[in-house]
Amino acid sequence: MATLIDHLIKLTDHRERDLLELTLSKALIDLVPIQRVIVARVVSEEGIRRWLEVTTLDAKGGGKVVDPLRVDFQKLPLLEDNKDRLRALQTRSTVEIAWAGEDGPRITYFPLFAESLSDDEGALEIHSASVLTPEQVQTIGAVHHVFRNMYHLLAYSDRDALTGLLNRKSLDDTFYSAVLDELGEGDAVTKGASEAAVAPGQERRHRVPPNYWLGTISVDSFGLISDKSGHLIAEEVLLLVARIMNNTFRTYDRLYRLGGEQFAVLMHCPDEALVLAAFERFRANIEKFNFPQVGRLTICGGFTRVTPDDSPSTALERAERAVDYAQHNGNNKVFSHAELVRRGFFGEALKIGAVDLF
Repeated sequence: MATLIDHLIKLTDHRERDLLELTLSKALIDLVPIQRVIVARVVSEEGIRRWLEVTTLDAKGGGKVVDPLRVDFQKLPLLEDNKDRLRALQTRSTVEIAWAGEDGPRITYFPLFAESLSDDEGALEIHSASVLTPEQVQTIGAVHHVFRNMYHLLAYSDRDALTGLLNRKSLDDTFYSAVLDELGEGDAVTKGASEAAVAPGQERRHRVPPNYWLGTISVDSFGLISDKSGHLIAEEVLLLVARIMNNTFRTYDRLYRLGGEQFAVLMHCPDEALVLAAFERFRANIEKFNFPQVGRLTICGGFTRVTPDDSPSTALERAERAVDYAQHNGNNKVFSHAELVRRGFFGEALKIGAVDLF
């Protein structure tokens, strides 16, 4: 059986956050005589907050790992549906529930993070046959602490320094790991270790499912804003755009800043019309917002379905072509690349390198 040190090494070996919850759960099942571990995260859409159980692992075998990009939000339980879990989250303290007598089975809830974070909230749920001993609680606390430290460290490396949105490196990582998992070409337990090494700058290509969409967003006339109002005001505009993105898109959509005034969204959605509606909501929210010292602004957006032969660069290029079309046709517009192709405005030929990706 692996020791505590062995599991701590596994936790600190990771270079992407998606596997940390599973590694935490496996460590606790191995080190402490418990029956089940659940890691539940808070996700929200249009102000409604629900529980997403991203990892469930049983001591007797079995469990599941859920990709937040592919959840059916309406089927998730509301936060109020699990009041004990919610109490641990709100009080930032441990909550223990004895549901079959004082010496019988219990569920212990721990806040997943020690502090309240705007986009990272959750609970660690431990099912045990009896009361956890102080030594067992200490072991859980030690592994949990290392998990939090690694999560924050990896989150920092994945984030754009100015806006706090995800960065281009994170887009590449998510693009490949998420689409492989959907196809079942490697489960969530092993996908990080089984991917072939790729040399810097080399494009990796895999088959991908039909319901991933990648979109890019650009602030209209941003150069004029910077020239007229100065660098600090321009940065404030980007921060506010990022905030409106966070408030408009779903918490499980992946939001990125690619550089300059360029942003991106990776989402899983069954229908092109729903993707268009999400981008249109964001366009409208930007249009009606009064930016301090700048006034009204607009954005252009473009999106594309991720195809079987795509790399991040080819998908980004198609989305950016739709943005370019919008900017050359009056600004303040959102287009689907596929719709523009269907209408005959341009063909499928790509101009790799035309987008400023960094």
